[in-house]
Amino acid sequence: MTSATPPTALSYKDAGVDMDAGDALVERIKPLAKRTMREGVLAGIGGFGAMFEVPKRYREPVLVSGTDGVGTKLKLAFEWQIHDTVGIDLVAMSVNDVLVQGAEPLFFLDYFACGKLDVDTAAAVVGGIARGCELSGCALIGGETAEMPGMYPAGEYDLAGFCVGAVEKSKILSGADVKAGDVVLGLASSGAHSNGFSLVRKCLERATGKLPATLDGKPFKEAIMEPTRLYVKNVLAALALHPIRALAHITGGGLLENIPRVLPVGTAAHLVKGSWPQTELFAWLQATAGIDDFEMNRTFNNGIGMVVVIDAAHSAACSATLSAAGEQVYEIGVIAERGQGASVVVS
Repeated sequence: MTSATPPTALSYKDAGVDMDAGDALVERIKPLAKRTMREGVLAGIGGFGAMFEVPKRYREPVLVSGTDGVGTKLKLAFEWQIHDTVGIDLVAMSVNDVLVQGAEPLFFLDYFACGKLDVDTAAAVVGGIARGCELSGCALIGGETAEMPGMYPAGEYDLAGFCVGAVEKSKILSGADVKAGDVVLGLASSGAHSNGFSLVRKCLERATGKLPATLDGKPFKEAIMEPTRLYVKNVLAALALHPIRALAHITGGGLLENIPRVLPVGTAAHLVKGSWPQTELFAWLQATAGIDDFEMNRTFNNGIGMVVVIDAAHSAACSATLSAAGEQVYEIGVIAERGQGASVVVS
């Protein structure tokens, strides 16, 4: 009787998962994460779970969480091989959301998924995540790297992350105190941030061969990929000094759909067209897409990345504090009784 030929041994690497590459990435990540450490971190990178102790200076801490991704901006990161800034976008989309409740971001975890792990690319992405955490005073205490053969095209990956912050229960910003007569301040964005990129990519297709060399003083691709501005430290400083009534992070849905999220029933934001400048980036997008002002304010942040609502008596002082910290601040409108009109009017 002839014995059967034993099957050729297969390893996990033969199946497309390189654990050595994963281990190498973890070693590259550790010093990046170490730079983000802050009070409260009990256990971070490398364990089964990260541990964080809410700082004892909070008397009645309320935890605030936010999660997000980067969206189709990643398609341009793949095409243009710009991987070091999308991690900042990832952090910013969550920490800026947590901030609008009045919360201080405490820690962040990320999820990086790909078909085949390229350690250099992944390290560049995580380097951006660590940088975003540093700039917002948030600890990068864990995450997951998933190598899944067959799930993603070669050279592509996906990103997701979440942040947990804390705020004193008595200082939660809900927008409930917003009143007619309050002033609406707008903090300038750094660009398109991480929203509207399906339309940005359509604009790039339409303008192939006719792209400007620069926008707003930056090389064209850098202007398009400029990471989302992190407002955390400057706005937290302003919150400590001024009675801010509401904050709105201007993400998908633009000014028209995000401001109403923090307005009480029966109120509306009346914004003054031209009270903030349109950058070359947004002028180019509007001209290339051929869309009107209404769609610009609903699709993009259109130059305003964070909105601050404050009593008129304190608006000048709050604006001065934010300006001194490095924000570009514009008085863009007022809160009024809504009546039968829209919740945000730009005129």
